[in-house]
Amino acid sequence: MFAHLNRIAPFIMVVILLSGSPRAWAEEKIWDGELRRYLNEQELSHLEEFMKEEDAVKIMLPKSQRVRKEIIKLSPDKKTHIESRIGWKFPEESFEVYIGETGANLDGFAMVQNTIGKHRHMTYMVGVDAWGRVMDFELLVFREAKGSEVGRKRFNSQYEDKTLQDPIRINKDIINISGATMSVRSLNAGVKRVLVLVDEFYLKPIGRGSDTITAKRVQEGFWGFLFGN
Repeated sequence: MFAHLNRIAPFIMVVILLSGSPRAWAEEKIWDGELRRYLNEQELSHLEEFMKEEDAVKIMLPKSQRVRKEIIKLSPDKKTHIESRIGWKFPEESFEVYIGETGANLDGFAMVQNTIGKHRHMTYMVGVDAWGRVMDFELLVFREAKGSEVGRKRFNSQYEDKTLQDPIRINKDIINISGATMSVRSLNAGVKRVLVLVDEFYLKPIGRGSDTITAKRVQEGFWGFLFGN
């Protein structure tokens, strides 16, 4: 028995070193098709912190008397439904939501999102008002070697006032950034996800959701058809 262990011990040691060594995990290779090479160590470890989460919440909900945090959990059916509304799948099954309130009034919501850009995840916050309209967008952490222009107001102010009735797509209502197309597409999808989550969990239950807006538009269209505009 011990002789058998002696024969496999070197193999066990190699497995332990490969799976447990921090350096082994750090030596990650990522191919960049645009650059036609593997990313170097500096590019892989790049990180820009634009804003802390607590500071972003103050920007999103500046006048709220109270800000509380909830965790919404998605059942498998709810997750599938939201993915179908957005048009893409995501791994998360729960999300943290900041809810701003003043007296008995609902001010809005703020949600942190992590979505992958070209190679790495970006962390950002999206603020939505009590009627399902984007109030603000702030990039918190950017981990790509290039494309951090998505954190500038000149770009991300495009998301302000967007609702679920807007495309939120490149070449539709969002101007792209050259060299950062994947990041822009990812942010578009992330903003849509926030709008859908707020719509499903908070606005529909109080009669302010997209279903109410759609029904109202259909009714207005019907009466407009009968009696003219």
